[in-house]
Amino acid sequence: MSFANFTRFEVDTGDARIAGLQGGSGPGLLLLHGHPQTHMIWHRLAERLAEHFTVILTDLRGYGASSKPRAQTAANPRDQGALLSAHKGGEAPPPAVAHDLYSKRAMAADQVAVMQHLGFDKFLVCAHDRGARVAHRMALDYPDQVERLMLLDIAPTLEMYENTDRAFATAYFHWFFLIQPEPLPETLLAAAPEVYLERVMGNRHGGLEKFAPEALAAYKQAFADPATIHAICEDYRASATIDLERDRDDVERGHKVACPLRILWGEYGVIEQCFEPLEAWRRVARDVSGRALACGHYIPEEAPDALYDEILSFFEAQAN
Repeated sequence: MSFANFTRFEVDTGDARIAGLQGGSGPGLLLLHGHPQTHMIWHRLAERLAEHFTVILTDLRGYGASSKPRAQTAANPRDQGALLSAHKGGEAPPPAVAHDLYSKRAMAADQVAVMQHLGFDKFLVCAHDRGARVAHRMALDYPDQVERLMLLDIAPTLEMYENTDRAFATAYFHWFFLIQPEPLPETLLAAAPEVYLERVMGNRHGGLEKFAPEALAAYKQAFADPATIHAICEDYRASATIDLERDRDDVERGHKVACPLRILWGEYGVIEQCFEPLEAWRRVARDVSGRALACGHYIPEEAPDALYDEILSFFEAQAN
């Protein structure tokens, strides 16, 4: 498996180095992956999309070939206290700044820096899973840069945490496991990284058979790195602390995603079963459309043809 017509690059964004691929010509289209994957999730779409767009695929900070800055952990013990205090309606301790290196704000800034380095002051974004949470923050923090946004199989992070029930917590157990203070999840994951990856990815609709062997091997290789494991834990810890604080602040201020937003989710996935995605996104964005596709969570790999058609329809409307 290869991206034969793509060129590899690395961009220094200050406290991270972002690796990626670029190919094609036309309007800039940034593609972002999810957990626990890399840019390889786009292998069934990238070459076709490059016939219409300048396609940029990156590995998020902490994932794949991108750098994995080491977060401080001194403030970690405060996280659970902050969550409990917020749950009881009390005054939470100061923000858990130790996780700011993997906040969605920091990760979004990486991607904007990459696009500017490559010559795109304005661009389109299609993002899956964790990358979609980065893209959500990007659209809020950089409204002049993100022209149109497509998010795949997520509801807003605040919505998902504040409406957790047994079904969601069971299906997305990793949301609550990975946020535990270091070194518990890091130690357990490092002992059996393939077991975790196969459990998280294989127990969803379609199992592991839907992934190309070369792609699955690449995910396993990347996830076996202890630095990646720590970074991924920090990504989730940030989402449960500093990211939630910023999301709540946006809601209080009425700050919403302004650009056209297209939401797609899997008909056989957790988002369909546990949430009302269009209603949820309309509470935090001004111009929302979307629908379910006949697949599970991993839309770029399970339903590439349907996604390709959606991308052309939604983004070429802007390009033309």
